Amino acid sequence: MADICPRCGLPTEICVCNILDRETETKIKVYTKKAKFDKYVTIVEGINADEIERTAKSLKRILACGGTYKDSTIELQGEHKLKAKKALISIGYKDNNIDVS
Repeated sequence: MADICPRCGLPTEICVCNILDRETETKIKVYTKKAKFDKYVTIVEGINADEIERTAKSLKRILACGGTYKDSTIELQGEHKLKAKKALISIGYKDNNIDVS
């Protein structure tokens, strides 16, 4: 017997809860800051705790960079503001929810 999603009651194979969460989520903020030795780090904030690990993994793979996730932020090595926005859109996040500064 297939597993059933506790939120919507549908089988997990056809569950759309994750997609709906992405569409209704809060603003995602993407910005860079200088780290040690004049290196840049791209910060992505505003991703749900349920999605952060999978999103960080996808961003690192798409952008071909290293990084980590802590609490509710993703840190990517390098300056990837615009590329990160395009990658987030390709993963399934809405364009109008992503703020690049």
